[in-house]
Amino acid sequence: MFHTDVKPRAALAEYDQSLVWAAVLLIGLGLVMVYSASIAIAEGSRVTGNQPTYFLVRHGLFAAVSLAAAIAAFQVPLRWWQQAAPFLFLFGAGLLVLVLVPGVGREVNGSQRWIPLTFVTVQPSELMKLFAVLYAADYTVRKAAHMASFRWGFLPMFIVMLVVGGLLLREPDFGAFVVITVIALGVLFLGGMNWKLFAGLFGLLVVGFVGLILASPYRLQRVVGFMDPWADPYGKGYQLSHALIAFGRGEWLGVGLGASVEKLFYLPEAHTDFLLAVIAEELGFAGVAAILLAFIWIVTRAFVIGRRAASLERHFSALVAQGIGLWIGVQAIINAGVNTGMLPTKGLTLPLVSFGGSALLATCCALAVLLRIDWENRQLMRGFTV
Repeated sequence: MFHTDVKPRAALAEYDQSLVWAAVLLIGLGLVMVYSASIAIAEGSRVTGNQPTYFLVRHGLFAAVSLAAAIAAFQVPLRWWQQAAPFLFLFGAGLLVLVLVPGVGREVNGSQRWIPLTFVTVQPSELMKLFAVLYAADYTVRKAAHMASFRWGFLPMFIVMLVVGGLLLREPDFGAFVVITVIALGVLFLGGMNWKLFAGLFGLLVVGFVGLILASPYRLQRVVGFMDPWADPYGKGYQLSHALIAFGRGEWLGVGLGASVEKLFYLPEAHTDFLLAVIAEELGFAGVAAILLAFIWIVTRAFVIGRRAASLERHFSALVAQGIGLWIGVQAIINAGVNTGMLPTKGLTLPLVSFGGSALLATCCALAVLLRIDWENRQLMRGFTV
């Protein structure tokens, strides 16, 4: 093994190009569909200045900034990410506290999840997903010898995630809480947590989730509405019933790009949480299938890259890659499940596709880290150091 000064920019072909193209496909389709889904609401709102391209322009700027940030993130070696992981996690936790401070966090539809800056708003829970992946991977590697211990392996991480979960539920952002919990649990399990501890924790989480639903009237209403949206189609089941109508109208090939009826002030959050329903209406089963296949490919490649890193004894990199795959896969499944009525309504966007700057930024940076892991794997397999 010998040293090389080869830089990531000089090795353009030495990464998973199929992963890049899958992400570019989703981002590009997202731009088109966000514009299609948001034209009516943008024209009819004074907040947007009645400009039909308002959301398209903003989403385009978000995409440009996110891609620039991803290119920068790709330049950072994984050893630096590992060293920074605890500090990034603390920074993310600080943002979760800051967003709850009166006068600092912005409240929208009863949720206080955003910090307004000069030109944009930041959603800390989206950034925390990436920080959680990095921290959980670093913690698991550092505590590898104690992963079978309840006191030294499980309990510290449980306390940390309990604090973060409490902050997320204060916003409230139950969807982000679920995703971050899955990330932490998945990385711990993949890192060698004792299966009995994992099973016990999983049982506690199920009980906790049920308790949270029963203790909150609005969450309980969402579950009731999800079970039978047609029982109250103008109340609790309004959003889901219109999403299902959109899927029904789309059939196999859709009604045509731009021809959706549900986006015309019928389906709330048509360009964010329920964008998949508009895609189903306009592009049909074919469009939805293409999107799901792209996500399946990204998740599969993440686990393949992680497995290759593990074979090279790069355990932190392996867990980060698999954690990113878990994050994107679980969030895509939840969003698709919500849109199709298979899961209760939750405020989670479709990664890389839905409107939202913080979510797009965090996901693009995560994919850049994944590509960096793949690049470093290939360098090591060729005999170079990284």
